[in-house]
Amino acid sequence: MGDVIYEGARSITPTYFGYLGVSAFIVGVIFSLGEFISISFRIFSGVIADITRRYWLLYILGYTLIIAIPVIGLINIWWVVASLVILERFAKAIRSPPRDTLLSIASKDLGAGKAFGLHEFLDQVGAVVGPMMLGLILLYTGVNYSVAYSSLSIPYLILMIFVFYTYGSLRRYIKEYIPEPHEESFSEIFRSLGIEFKLYCISVTLNTMGLIHWSLILYQTQFYVAAYITAFIYLMIQLIDASIAPISGYLYDRYGRVVLITPFILSVVPSILTLLGGWINLIIASIFFGLIYGMQESIYRAAVADLSPTKYRGSAYGIFNTFYGLGFLFSGSIFGLFLSGNMVLLGILYTLITEALAIAILLKSVKIL
Repeated sequence: MGDVIYEGARSITPTYFGYLGVSAFIVGVIFSLGEFISISFRIFSGVIADITRRYWLLYILGYTLIIAIPVIGLINIWWVVASLVILERFAKAIRSPPRDTLLSIASKDLGAGKAFGLHEFLDQVGAVVGPMMLGLILLYTGVNYSVAYSSLSIPYLILMIFVFYTYGSLRRYIKEYIPEPHEESFSEIFRSLGIEFKLYCISVTLNTMGLIHWSLILYQTQFYVAAYITAFIYLMIQLIDASIAPISGYLYDRYGRVVLITPFILSVVPSILTLLGGWINLIIASIFFGLIYGMQESIYRAAVADLSPTKYRGSAYGIFNTFYGLGFLFSGSIFGLFLSGNMVLLGILYTLITEALAIAILLKSVKIL
């Protein structure tokens, strides 16, 4: 239900900003800032979760704040909409490290790759339903954004019912595997994480810096198609994401870290094609972004579980996601600037250099060759 809400909204928000007269550069900054907050602030919730062991409290709070998205239906001022979009991303920052920690503990006998691959697949069920629902609403209401956003209040109510049901069902099972609270400082925790983990985080940062943000791919579609079609393009991205996540998770468990090289190499494709422009290029860019994102959301997180001890797992996910978020912060801003200024050749050169550095550090960090 969470994905129905915020992924559904994400499928129409770039074009909504276009409708409100916002430029590609500002859209890139808004979404990359949102991603940065969503991901980098996880370092704080991860450390807090590890120190206090209040995993469930942070999990519930993070989902409750998704209420920001249905509220957009009442707003048509772009900077207020931007603030609500960023608030929802902050909510994701709160819940993600404790959620991933709880998931890694609950599925400890299954295998990290399979567990996070399955988790991403289930996430994408909502991520498919959301854009489909909002795309149809826009189609049949004559592109009424207010109705589309307001309709998300229904899945929000269902979401909160399931959040509390999950807590009531699993808290006793999870509790026996969670260590007692400790008093180690963040610096002590960070030092306890090895050099492989830290280099891996740097490689992922460079990888995301060279990968154009999905919001800019969707933003560019407004020059070729109606807004409701853009929602269905985002739906296609989610379907591809859902399909590849469990497959890549299985391959990670079977073949190990060598699988990580694939999304790093593929990341040049959507960036370059979006810069080149054209309807066909944008469709292909969307397809490749779905493939890459599905692998990122499964095997990138699985590698963190392999590179960090359980007692520091929340902090490890927080640190990893901070680096990951920094990459998308730069990506959204830089590619937004490239698109606004029509700097195609400079953008392509930037993409190739950044991804080459990312691959070089990845090969060194996780020793996959």
